[in-house]
Amino acid sequence: MLAHFTPRFRSSIRQGATFFFLLSVSLFAPVAATAQATSGAASETTASVRVVGQVSVVPGQVPASGVRVQVEGSPNATYTDAQGGFVLAGLEDRAPVRLTFTRLGLAAQTLEVTPVRGANIRVDVAMRVDAVALAPVDVLFERTRMVGDPLRSGGVPASAFHLGPQELRGARLAFDNVHDILRTVPGVIVEDEEGYGLRPNIGLRGATSERSSRITLMEDGILIAPAPYAAPAAYFFPATGRMEGVEVQKGSSQFRSGPRTLGGSINLLSAGIPQKSSWLAEIGGGTEGAMRTHLRLGDRGRHYGWMVEGLQARTDGFKELQTGGNTGFLTQDFHGRFRINTDGSQPRYQELELKVGLNDHRSDETYLGLTEADMRARPNLRYAASAEDVINSDHTQLRLRYFATLSAKTDVTLALYRHDFSRNWYKLQSVLGRGLAGVLSEPDRFATEVAILKGAPSSDGALRVRANNRTYRSEGIQGQVGYRWDQTFGRQQVAHALELGLRLHRDYEDRFQWEDGYAMGPTGRMVQTSQGAPGSQDNRRGSAEALSFHLQDQIRAGRFTLIPGVRYEDIQFQRHIWPREDADRRQAPGEADSRVRVWVPGVGATWEWTPRLLWDVGLHRGFGPPGPGASEDTQAETALNLETGLRLRHPLVGLNLVGWYSDYSNLLGQATLSTGDTGSGDLFNGGKAKLGGVEMALDADLARLAPQMSLRLPLQATYGWNQGTFGSDFVSAYAPWGTVTSGDHLPFLPSHTFAGSLGVDDGIRLVTLSWNGASQTRSSAGRGPIPSGEGSDAFVVFNLKGEWRAFGGTVQAGVQNLADREYAVSRRPAGARPGLPRSVFVGFRVGTW
Repeated sequence: MLAHFTPRFRSSIRQGATFFFLLSVSLFAPVAATAQATSGAASETTASVRVVGQVSVVPGQVPASGVRVQVEGSPNATYTDAQGGFVLAGLEDRAPVRLTFTRLGLAAQTLEVTPVRGANIRVDVAMRVDAVALAPVDVLFERTRMVGDPLRSGGVPASAFHLGPQELRGARLAFDNVHDILRTVPGVIVEDEEGYGLRPNIGLRGATSERSSRITLMEDGILIAPAPYAAPAAYFFPATGRMEGVEVQKGSSQFRSGPRTLGGSINLLSAGIPQKSSWLAEIGGGTEGAMRTHLRLGDRGRHYGWMVEGLQARTDGFKELQTGGNTGFLTQDFHGRFRINTDGSQPRYQELELKVGLNDHRSDETYLGLTEADMRARPNLRYAASAEDVINSDHTQLRLRYFATLSAKTDVTLALYRHDFSRNWYKLQSVLGRGLAGVLSEPDRFATEVAILKGAPSSDGALRVRANNRTYRSEGIQGQVGYRWDQTFGRQQVAHALELGLRLHRDYEDRFQWEDGYAMGPTGRMVQTSQGAPGSQDNRRGSAEALSFHLQDQIRAGRFTLIPGVRYEDIQFQRHIWPREDADRRQAPGEADSRVRVWVPGVGATWEWTPRLLWDVGLHRGFGPPGPGASEDTQAETALNLETGLRLRHPLVGLNLVGWYSDYSNLLGQATLSTGDTGSGDLFNGGKAKLGGVEMALDADLARLAPQMSLRLPLQATYGWNQGTFGSDFVSAYAPWGTVTSGDHLPFLPSHTFAGSLGVDDGIRLVTLSWNGASQTRSSAGRGPIPSGEGSDAFVVFNLKGEWRAFGGTVQAGVQNLADREYAVSRRPAGARPGLPRSVFVGFRVGTW
């Protein structure tokens, strides 16, 4: 692995460390000067006092992350990190102040401190599990979130991760790229495309990252992909900038979400209604005309609550179009929540909440990449033949949710939802009748075609641009009933938390596509020469109706937790295909129907050797349904998944170490344009395959090694090792597989992925150096060294971010790709495409949120 990127790695480390050192010194020099000035008895300097400490949960002194630490009666607040550490600055030398410590599931605590000029106060706080652990909001979170609270229950077995507001703020840089956020979670595989993460390619534990089609994607516990059953490889992802949390669930216990239980599930947690009147405003800008604005307002009363927010982000883009023009994007996202509820102090609580969302997006983006020679000479170039490429999309979201606690033991949640999505990606399809991938892979052979792509004059219709016009709808109703009870066997008390869930769902994808002809004019600009008839390239609809339910029981006895469960899916697929000349769809369509019924069992277990050391083990069946119109011999994607791991929750260090193994009975591949295939959506059996890997996550505060330090030195690191091979010989029409021999490695699966960050935080200033990287990744099945010019490049990218509390808010500045490394993030579907070059962003955040 090191041979792939050792020279770049060393050079990047030198540059990253230099920038990190210089920025840290410049920001933290005043801290040292102040400390020196206040050390003399004669000094009259008034220093800002810091409270440095750690919060844990008793018994066991387990670090408590996500605890809000606030000066009572003041907006001055912070959150504890993964190790329970915090630094609260800005306290002046005055009368005693009260600090409040609050976290869902823990009993609130108040501590009085007296700031002393020139001194730093250290406090260690021990909190207890809330005696009223079944408060309505706590139960509601159990129903709408995947990851349980590890401080109260020992956690969901194996590798479940929750990234809260602090982690998201730390991972976000200029463009709220979800790839940057998810790289901090081991076992997550992402493949970049345009540098901004607008249409993410996310895979979990070997499940292909292609358009995030092999994971279950949710927002607030509701399926959010445009057509999660009929067309999971869709081109929409919620705006990450408005999220307050991200959950990643791998391994067992996935049967709560479904329908896909192979690699894992991701649940995005949008901003909720605040506990009191709150607001937030963010504005920033950067290189390439980047601009980001975000406004959020919310309040609650005794029987109501509301929240509204708007987010806009744009950039002119970093790629250089030969004919000039933008290569960036514009996103506008608006969301609101409105709730009415009964008195929360009553035993029986009810609430009704409406959520509304609108998203409008435009990207001047293309699939057309570069030849290898041009990638080396000018990686940010975009050929003239991509000038007309653009994607426009609109997404609406409606959700009505009812929640009630019927008794201290029983609760019910019911949600109605509907999502509508339309998009048209107008992009270059061919040149002189030849596919783009073949032309760019052999530029010498197809010199005429390459010349036209670069702006050489051509005949009419030499360039074909396809309107990939599609509409989607997803709607349904889902509910959960929870019931808790205790049993006693001799001296052992056993607690049960049972959940029964039901989902009725239907969705569709409607393709109505055409193709226009262009010529390359004498000035190197495209001129339209013909217009295609709507529906002449694709005229069909694929739909799905599903009935599913799951049953899960969380059984806790002493230090042992067992979570058995099962999921059932009954899916009816249907495809209608009209003649391409029948734009009005008056003729009877061709039909293809199929049905899939499956039981998905699983079990997970956790044993607390000590409150700080836990052992997890899980076993479950992986399942991925085929799609509409699949041929009779197309099988569902199925696997037997096993995992085991250790979790260390120590005040000095947190460590997760997990090994996993997946034995696939059948692997599926789907022909999409982004894989370099036809885009038909056809499915292909891949037969048996074996996948496995190791995941590691480390969290620590290096300042804990020197308790007298008045700052934090947070360190975070993740690593993943992945291997996957086919178990049979076959020949496939699916381009990334082709001719396969047993033992060939799977494509799109990097052997090594890693990420991390190191920060310096004194409560007022925060400087963080982060990094992420991966080994070279093959784009087609094979073995041995990856041929030159295939797959994605190995890379290591460093980012630098600083925050400074000033002017009543927080000033932020960041540099992505600090060393300005040039590398190909992908060579599919048509040529090499570059990663984001060095980008600078400066912003300001203010508010009480």
